[in-house]
Amino acid sequence: MPKESKTGDAKTSKRAGAGEKKKRSKKDPNAPKRGLSAYMFFSQENRTQIQQENPDAAFGQIGKLLGEKWKSMDDDQKQPYKDKAEADRKRYEAEKRQMNGGDE
Repeated sequence: MPKESKTGDAKTSKRAGAGEKKKRSKKDPNAPKRGLSAYMFFSQENRTQIQQENPDAAFGQIGKLLGEKWKSMDDDQKQPYKDKAEADRKRYEAEKRQMNGGDE
């Protein structure tokens, strides 16, 4: 069921602020890199093996094969990657706090 617009016509409400564009703030080049997910650690570790097993596979196909392999793994097999992801998340948070002066 579609939501009802508070201002009435949906077309006019979208155009109300069309002339005003928000300026996006520039990203700090010294900002810490975000923590990687468990799947990304798995992908980094297994991409070359998948490429060797499937030399004629395109980039997208390799991603699909990695995804299928990840989905077929049980939690015990995924745990080392989850541990790496947790450690990387803690590293990111520590670097972010350090960058902000530790006042967070």
